[in-house]
Amino acid sequence: MSPLKFLGIAGSLRRQSTNAGLLRAALAELPEGVSMDIADLSDIPFYNADITEKPASVLRVLAQIGAADALVLACPEYNYSIAPALKNILDWASREPNNTLLAGKAVAIMGAAGGMGSSRSQYHLRQVCVTLDLHPLNKPEVFSNAFSASFDADGNLTDPKIIQLIGEQMRALAAWSRKLRG
Repeated sequence: MSPLKFLGIAGSLRRQSTNAGLLRAALAELPEGVSMDIADLSDIPFYNADITEKPASVLRVLAQIGAADALVLACPEYNYSIAPALKNILDWASREPNNTLLAGKAVAIMGAAGGMGSSRSQYHLRQVCVTLDLHPLNKPEVFSNAFSASFDADGNLTDPKIIQLIGEQMRALAAWSRKLRG
């Protein structure tokens, strides 16, 4: 099997983000033959059609998206919906001619948030995936309460059940990505 490259994108910009912690856990659970980079969104400006020349930070992340076989989106929940940083980079990427960076790409969605563990924002993100022609995995789903004992003070995932679930999701994403690639 040919190697696969995933790109992890956390919707939270916070240094001790539990969503970034989910991506770090995913890095540790990647199956053989899969690598993953994690995008830095901290310097990405809001999408604005009046910006005629893309900033270097945007070009950097768009290149990472283009090089990835699949995306791993760690989706926090802000006011029952998608965090602006995550939606913003998808908006930037979707403006490429013919949606070439996103169309047909496999996606795994995970998230940590209060209450129901980002279930509402993940639902909204799945709706966004439809219009962007992204192909999210249906299962396994990864939801985690960001304010539970599942994370340490630095935002690292410590819950063995969720770590195992993330491993299952990464294996499923590798299989799904290979299937979509043909």
